[in-house]
Order: sequence, then structure tokens, then C-alpha cells
Amino acid sequence: MNRPVVLITGALTGIGRATALAFAREGARVVISGRRQEAGNKLVAELRNLGAEAEFLRCDVRHDDDVRDLVDKTVARFGRLDVAVNNAGTEGKPGPVTEQSAESYAATFDTNVLGTLLSMKHELRVMQAQGHGSIVNLSSTTGSKAAPGASVYTASKHAVEGLTKSAALEAAAFGVRVNAVAPGPVETEMLNRFTGSAERKAGLIAGVPLKRAGTPEEIAQTIVFLASDKASFITGHIIAVDGGKLAS
Repeated sequence: MNRPVVLITGALTGIGRATALAFAREGARVVISGRRQEAGNKLVAELRNLGAEAEFLRCDVRHDDDVRDLVDKTVARFGRLDVAVNNAGTEGKPGPVTEQSAESYAATFDTNVLGTLLSMKHELRVMQAQGHGSIVNLSSTTGSKAAPGASVYTASKHAVEGLTKSAALEAAAFGVRVNAVAPGPVETEMLNRFTGSAERKAGLIAGVPLKRAGTPEEIAQTIVFLASDKASFITGHIIAVDGGKLAS
């Protein structure tokens, strides 16, 4: 389609923001969501300055009613839903297993796993009825290669990858594709919070064969490709964008 309708959760910062801008530059009609109205309004203005039709809809992906309304309002505004990028996520509480709790588990899984599940539930409800659509979930290289000090986050990304593959098998019969992108270290505020110090961040990046962190824009370009008709025979896959991290 020349001007697909794209919905992006967690769109206000980092990879989500870069993805919204990338789709806008491709001529897509973009619905962005997040929990901060002022930041959402500001990003919508930027997208419109690029010539895109864009709307901000406030949504907390942890709540079924919020996600249902988000998808329904997107369809009411634009008539369909062609692409969904489920980017809303949190690093949770970094630290060893012995410092985790039921609360830190719930805080991470409610956003990363339940949020992805609820998003796909309502996106697929629309896309399967249309007979087309592409969903891209955001995972992490920790979904394939565990990292010390990230037990709950790692577990949540394992779950996202499992959800992605199962949904892809269910949706294939309806002409809908479901994939995930798994970034390595990317220059975002989340990476800064996760590492906690310049020294720890440098140590993490030193383990990347290309010897640098990725940029949000590099991840965004992969998402745009994976959502497009150029990737029309790709479904059920986790695409690593990691500077060679998983190869090492």
C-alpha cells in the first residue's frame, strides 16, 4: 500500500520515536501512543511537519480497555490498520536474581509481556478480519542470549519471542505476518538506565563486534523494512540488529 496506516506503542522516546519519524518520511499515516500527553502532542507536530497525517492517542498497554480503545480509534480515524509496532517496554529493575521480587517481576512483565499480548490481541482482531497486516514486536538480544543482572528483563523478552512465534503461526492463515526485532545495545535512555554508569555501558558495548552501540534510527529502518511488502515472505522470525553480538 502506498500510504499504510501504522500504529506504534511506546512511541515517544528512543526506538519508538525514531520509528514514527521513519514511517512518516515514507509517507505513512501514523498513530503514536504513550502515556504522556504533552510529549505525544509535540511528536505529532513533528510528524505533521514532515507531511504525515498523524495522531496521538494516550494508552497504557497494561490495560485491556486502553488497548482496545487505541486500536478501535485508529481504525475509526483511518479506516484500517496495516502495520503495528509494539514497542512499549521497560528495563525493569536491573540487578541479581536475589534482589528481585514479585513487584519487580510484575512491573516488568505487565508492560513487556502483557502489553505485547494485549496489543497483538486487538491488532489481530482487526487485521485478521481485513485479511492483511504486519505486526512487529520489540524484543532484545537478551531474548536469545542471557545477560547477568537482567534476569527478569531477559525472561520477559524470551516471552515476547514466544508470543511472536505463536501469533505468527495463528495469523498466517489470515494473511497477517508477525515478527520481532531484537536490538543489541542501542543509544537510548533505557540503555543508560540499565547500565547505570559510563563504565558499565562501555563494557557492554565492548562486547559488540562492531565496537559501538546502534542508533534508534538503525533499528527503525529494520522495522520499516520488516513491516513492508519487501518482507512479504517473512513471518515468525526474530531479526537481530545487534552489530554482530549474537554471532560472537
